[in-house]
Amino acid sequence: MTHPPVDRIVVFSPNWLGDAVMALPALADVRRHFAASRLVVAARRSVAPLFTMVPAVDEVLTLPGRGGLAAVGTWRDDVAAVAAGGFDLALLFPNSFASALVASRAGIAERWGLATDARRRLLTRWAAKPPGGLHQAAYYQALVGAFGLANGPAHACVEVPASVAAPAPDGPFVVLAPGAAYGRAKQWPEARFAELAVLLRARGRSVVLVGSLADQPTTAAIASAAGAGGLPPLVDLAGRTSLAELAALCARAEAVVSNDSGAMHLAGAAGARVVAIFGATDEHRTSPLTRGPDADPPRIVTAEAWCRPCMLRECPIDHRCMTGVSARAVLEAIGRAGRA
Repeated sequence: MTHPPVDRIVVFSPNWLGDAVMALPALADVRRHFAASRLVVAARRSVAPLFTMVPAVDEVLTLPGRGGLAAVGTWRDDVAAVAAGGFDLALLFPNSFASALVASRAGIAERWGLATDARRRLLTRWAAKPPGGLHQAAYYQALVGAFGLANGPAHACVEVPASVAAPAPDGPFVVLAPGAAYGRAKQWPEARFAELAVLLRARGRSVVLVGSLADQPTTAAIASAAGAGGLPPLVDLAGRTSLAELAALCARAEAVVSNDSGAMHLAGAAGARVVAIFGATDEHRTSPLTRGPDADPPRIVTAEAWCRPCMLRECPIDHRCMTGVSARAVLEAIGRAGRA
């Protein structure tokens, strides 16, 4: 498929950090195809800093409105911001009606996206939704492939600016990311994270807890349970790092242990050795990407459970998919990651 010359392209980013990272291979496909164009990513405040660390992106447009149901009252702010960019082409990674409405009302001549959420009439080119079961990165690459853009390797890479310092303790350390925005069913129990922290510190490793402001009660509980003295430091940085600082911290860590979360995906893109604990969600669809062909592959830890992956936010029974994962099993996976 041939395309007319395009001076300015805006790619609408997914609204969740993990999805935004998994969209990076498709974004790289856009960059290669439109090598001479100016590539701008329009993103919500929560994920916009990610794209400042992606070399392929020329500019980041932080959308002033809000996503989800809140878009009903704020989409006009997004229209004004996008219209000011003078874009020739909009490529929509989100499936939402709101993203297509914003691109249309902003007067962008070419608007490409999937024919979802009753928005086909707002698009100038549309594609059918890819088949189910794909990894989310493959899903985004299928989207751009449907418009004639060749797919490259499924790697996600962020480059942390040299000016960003990782707030890390001295000596070897392991990062623990116990949060998960989607719901508690994705979260390994606090007691297991605390047990793992004790095991790591007994082996001479400092432990750094990370997460959002919303994760602070969880990290505080883990720190309290695992904070015995006489061992290497345990540092709680939940809610106290920028996205770039978190990426820098993960890149320096011996390993990053995480639930299926945005932090897990960011760690993989930063080049960390990732140990990912999967329960309610499907590791075949959302396992972390690596930053390149020579990077260590992620270590996926699961427990046998007839009901997984259920994709539920809350477990209606006994959370066996997560309680069945022992701290020693994760410790062993960290050791294997270190030898990779």
